[in-house]
Amino acid sequence: MQLRGLLAAAGVLALLAGGVWYSNKLEKEKEGKPAPDAPPKILEIPADQIRQIDIAKGPETTTLKRASDGKWQVTAPQPLRADQDNVSTLVNTFSSLSSERLIEEKASSLAGFGLDSPALSVNITKKDGKTSKLLIGNETPTGGGVFAKLDGDPRVFTLASWNKSSLDKTSKDLRDKRLLTFDSDKLTRVELTVKGQTVEFGKNNQNEWQIVRPKPMRADGGQVEELVRKLRDAKMDTDLAEDEAKKIAAAYSRAQLVAIARATDAAGTQQLEVRKSKDNTYYAKSDAVEGIHKATSDLGDGLNKSTDDFRNKKLFDFGWSDPSQVELRDGDKTRKLEKASDKWMEANKQMDSTSVQSLIDKLRDLSAAKFPDSGFTTPIVEATVTSNEGKRVEKVLISQAGDRFIAKRDNEPALYELDKTAVDELRKAAADVKEPPPPKKEDTKKK
Repeated sequence: MQLRGLLAAAGVLALLAGGVWYSNKLEKEKEGKPAPDAPPKILEIPADQIRQIDIAKGPETTTLKRASDGKWQVTAPQPLRADQDNVSTLVNTFSSLSSERLIEEKASSLAGFGLDSPALSVNITKKDGKTSKLLIGNETPTGGGVFAKLDGDPRVFTLASWNKSSLDKTSKDLRDKRLLTFDSDKLTRVELTVKGQTVEFGKNNQNEWQIVRPKPMRADGGQVEELVRKLRDAKMDTDLAEDEAKKIAAAYSRAQLVAIARATDAAGTQQLEVRKSKDNTYYAKSDAVEGIHKATSDLGDGLNKSTDDFRNKKLFDFGWSDPSQVELRDGDKTRKLEKASDKWMEANKQMDSTSVQSLIDKLRDLSAAKFPDSGFTTPIVEATVTSNEGKRVEKVLISQAGDRFIAKRDNEPALYELDKTAVDELRKAAADVKEPPPPKKEDTKKK
């Protein structure tokens, strides 16, 4: 009886194993295959295989061609720089363009679908020279879709309206609308002239922005990057009527100059001139594109700045990196703190990390209220911070003349005027650095 039961159990186990094997086999066969009820694919062309796109709408055809460097250009109806992101979105549409449903396997007449004389057609030329032409006709009676077919294919499909919108593009939609077309990643110089004064920015060996003109000074990298962003994001309005464009050009000629900006990358230097009219409307003229264009107040106000607006007001550059050593001399008192593992030490004594962090925060926040040209005398406070694994050593000297505190970084000519409150708080934080409190004794009494 026991043997018979074992044989029966083995048979059931074999059947189950066979069922699992067959189920797995079916799943593998399904992999890569569309579901039976999936809508038919209309086009499936990998983006890297497409070399040219012609979009015909009414009397105008917009032609896009991929150059040898992989970038797209608008070549018709006139040569224009293409917006690479917008064109990439268009190109990727053809990598997997699905219909909503198949209407007819073999349409006897295309007139009812608007496909005998389609309002929109898109011809795609591949790397091998072969072409695929997509025809788009009328909207479906229920709305939300359009009729579509491939030239040479008898089938008629419906296509989602949003798919049509992604294909229904003209040269105005696909052209590069930037007023300055520099490559941000390869930008090496930026100049800004406001009220006859020019400030020039360049990058140092650490790829950080610095002021190089009117004289070498530390720059606020965030402010320079914001200036670059405003120049990069300045765009034209491509939908202006001809008479409106003439009015803008006339208004520009009467407007007051606000700023001239120049950006230099590997391809050369481009210039943007911004003016402001009496009604506070901004206009811009670029030597990279034709015409006069309206500009946003974000651009106009963002360029109307002085050199001091771009200067680094912070006395220390260690930022959010953790210092490994802090030394502060205040008169005849000196505090020298060194970090060993995760502990702060002073003269072989462990210091309270919270009080040390408070001092570091005061040093990190030390900022200029003004940038004086003179006034530095004998320093009364010296602060040295070592960070970046010992690679960055910064020393700041602070002097006092009456109620004014003037500071300078060691071996740099620039002067920084500090608020008295900031200096008082720094001194107090240094004095408050102390040893940690003794550990609390555990209560050993039994309840």
